Amino acid sequence: MVSRDDRTKRKAPLDPFEHVSEVVFGVLMALSFTGALSVATAGREEVRTMMLTALGCNIAWGLTDAVMYLVGTATERERKVALLRRLAATKDAGEAHRMIAGELPERLAAGAGPAALEAMRQSLLAVPIPSANLGRDDFAAALGVFFLVVLATFPVVIPFVFLHETALALRVSNGLAVATLFVGGYMLGRHAEGNPWRFGLALAVIGAALVAAIVALGG
Repeated sequence: MVSRDDRTKRKAPLDPFEHVSEVVFGVLMALSFTGALSVATAGREEVRTMMLTALGCNIAWGLTDAVMYLVGTATERERKVALLRRLAATKDAGEAHRMIAGELPERLAAGAGPAALEAMRQSLLAVPIPSANLGRDDFAAALGVFFLVVLATFPVVIPFVFLHETALALRVSNGLAVATLFVGGYMLGRHAEGNPWRFGLALAVIGAALVAAIVALGG
């Protein structure tokens, strides 16, 4: 649904969940390439090829994710604007209440009585119908998506730049990947107002399990 804040500004930059999601995607994508290295036979040329391939893949993924972010934002905004137009067009209060209830979370919709829904309807009718066009903040957020995915590559591949022993570089890379996931989980915990350490450890354990699977498959 469209809030009053939508009249004055577009969607804010990415929220913590979106930040963490993009970093996790980038880290796991990079791990899929480092895990393909054979510690027994990989030389510097193979390592260099892996790093360039991982970076190139995350650049492509970042571009795709940024474009899809804009598509999703435009689609959702158009849907909200269409709701405001339907509410403005209908004279049937009951139908308007059903439209509003359909946009609410299930539990809120179940607990919202006719009086509450009517108050929402009157409030929404007072909101000028905004433009559904994408704005500067939307493109800034899409650029943020791109950079988050690309930057997530570096904790995974940087050890291979400074450590010439492939096996050691791979273990350090895996450790940094898990640490990055822990930080991401910690941020999610704070955002959810839960226990950030529990969230961090949970995401790190999931990451460690994924790293172990990657290693077992050839890392």
